[in-house]
Amino acid sequence: MIFKRVGDSKPYPDHDTELRAWSDLPPRQIRLDELVTTKSTLDLETLLADDSTFYGDLFAHVVEWNGELYLEDGLHRALRAALQQRPVIHARVLQLPRPDA
Repeated sequence: MIFKRVGDSKPYPDHDTELRAWSDLPPRQIRLDELVTTKSTLDLETLLADDSTFYGDLFAHVVEWNGELYLEDGLHRALRAALQQRPVIHARVLQLPRPDA
């Protein structure tokens, strides 16, 4: 299995984090088998495009919430890594507080 689980929604609270705030988070390596996706479909044009990261962040965006790592943005990067037999991707991780905190 490539991912820990394939989801099709964002189960965590809305965080309204803008691109500038994401860019302040240092990227780190995340194993693909630790990620839960928030999308269950992928646009093949996005996956196969040579310049797919031209207009966005070079790193995937992951939300850590309730002990899980959710792949919010970068599904095409993660799948491309899996197809190249790389078990990790570089991602920026936004940690959201636990609901009981």
